[in-house]
Amino acid sequence: MTAVTDQDHTERSDQPGDADEARAAENPSAQAPESAPENASEGESTDDAHARVPGGDSSSRTDARMDARTDSRTDSSAAWDDGLIARRVDETTAGNQYAVVDSRTAAPPTVSPLVYDGPLRSRLETLRELVGLSRTRLDSRTLAEAGRVLDEAAARRRLSGQHTVVAIAGATGSGKSQLFNALAGVAISETGVRRPTTAAPIACSWSDGAASLIERLGIPPRLRRRPLPTGDGESQLRGLVLVDLPDHDSAAVQHREHVDRILALVDAVIWVVDPEKYADAVLHERYLRPMAAHAEVMFVVLNQIDRLPGEAAEQVLDDLRRLLDEDGIALGEYGEPGTTVLALSALTGDGVGELREALGQFVAERTAPARRISADVDIAAARLWPVYATQRRTGLSEQAREEFADRLADAVGATAAGEAAERAWLRNANRACGTPWLRLWRWYQDRGEPATGRLPSRTQADEEATARQRVEQAVRTVADRASAGLPAPWAHAVREAAVRGSQGLPEALDELSVRAGVPTGRPPRPGWWPMAVLSQASMTALQFLGGLWLLGQIVGVMSPNLGVPVLLMVIGIVGGPLIEWSCRMAARGPARRYGLEAERRLREAAAGCGRARVLDPVAAELLRYREVRERYGRVVGAGS
Repeated sequence: MTAVTDQDHTERSDQPGDADEARAAENPSAQAPESAPENASEGESTDDAHARVPGGDSSSRTDARMDARTDSRTDSSAAWDDGLIARRVDETTAGNQYAVVDSRTAAPPTVSPLVYDGPLRSRLETLRELVGLSRTRLDSRTLAEAGRVLDEAAARRRLSGQHTVVAIAGATGSGKSQLFNALAGVAISETGVRRPTTAAPIACSWSDGAASLIERLGIPPRLRRRPLPTGDGESQLRGLVLVDLPDHDSAAVQHREHVDRILALVDAVIWVVDPEKYADAVLHERYLRPMAAHAEVMFVVLNQIDRLPGEAAEQVLDDLRRLLDEDGIALGEYGEPGTTVLALSALTGDGVGELREALGQFVAERTAPARRISADVDIAAARLWPVYATQRRTGLSEQAREEFADRLADAVGATAAGEAAERAWLRNANRACGTPWLRLWRWYQDRGEPATGRLPSRTQADEEATARQRVEQAVRTVADRASAGLPAPWAHAVREAAVRGSQGLPEALDELSVRAGVPTGRPPRPGWWPMAVLSQASMTALQFLGGLWLLGQIVGVMSPNLGVPVLLMVIGIVGGPLIEWSCRMAARGPARRYGLEAERRLREAAAGCGRARVLDPVAAELLRYREVRERYGRVVGAGS
């Protein structure tokens, strides 16, 4: 088979000799006179001439090149001289002839961009929303892989959907370049015993319009090839872009960097292993195992089976399948989707046709790019599992909210404020309904009680310090409960929100305790109080009336009659305390309700302040986590 460089994959036209060859191949009837090749060769550098014709002096090499050009013009196809690798192939493969197509005279082909199906578009859009919602909570390193997948998916979508880029990867000496040439039907990639042989990736396209795809891989034009059409072989692999990679275990760091970079960009991979290195730990641990999700876009080929005697090839192939299964790679057997595992010999051609047929069917489906992106999304989602997934129910329960409100109420002294309000109501009732003599006696006791007999009260500073500690403890407790079970980044965000909200909370609660505590002025009086006050005044009046009556009898102003004044005085003396006791019993209920109302107001005020400053920011963080958790579930679930 002969080969031709793709019209958009040609060598740079900075070499006059190559440009002349391209024009000669494009228009054989308009060939220049015999002096033109000579002038073209004179325009080339001495080093370039030495590279093109090894051996001999400069004039002999120039003559040899002129003869080669003259012979090529008489043949049906033009000579191919496209870079160092092509020249080595030309030296080692006698009889192969190639032609060069000048891209400057060819119209660029029209290609259709890649179109993702609905589920994949939905997953990508959801993943983009997930990354956007998480940027302020997760570091850039955590989201780097997801961002890379989104960027690569967008970049691949803008390129051709009619082509499938397949890379051939393998270890040193596995024969991947030989397999590359066997699939192309022409010696394009250099082979040999020197290691490493392939120093840079080489691309071969079976159809037009793949230039942008190859440019995305960073492969220069001088390393782009295209085999000439040969009928069935061309149509079978139409749409394929095959890339021969350097050795993944090469001693040259740059070679390994080429492999890692291009493997992240291609649509599918053919892993070539040999009977000696098929169980290499580097291959399985660094490449195959991490790419287990890409099983549907991978081929694993056991090459060099011609070196295995008898049934040894089947035994090695079975052991290779076992290792792939241990790596978590699904095998495409019995009609199941997964990795295709084949055995062949690129040297003898045994099994190459089977691989070409499987590869042609794979390319014809045109689903590899979408499957590759879908697998990339699966891997990115799996890496994000620790920062989104949780095995327990998260959030703030009603019990946790109530306990937080109770702690704040204790910090502001809501219970004590309610009790104080209750005592104030009772004290007001006693003043209104009590006997004058009892109130006078109590005033006298309060005035005569020594100050040394009272217990020392706590200072205001101590009370404020205790209240601040209670508030801080309440905030820590609710933050710990809200963040329990959350992934570390979100738990940290919840605790930070609680801490930010607690700043200034003790001062706000102090202000609330002053405004919403015990109300100023006298408590409200029930309707029966005037009757009680009138009754108490009547009892006092009876006492005065009986006393004056007895005094009048003593001084002789009134006729002696002890029964009536004494009875009036007894009724007044007994009735006053009785009315006071009755009023006290009747006042307990209203006083209790009054105290509870004062406590409720202070509790609600403290709970509202704590909710606005702490619970609402915490709930906002939990809501954000639930949103990203829901989106993460859609990203993972859509692919399961």
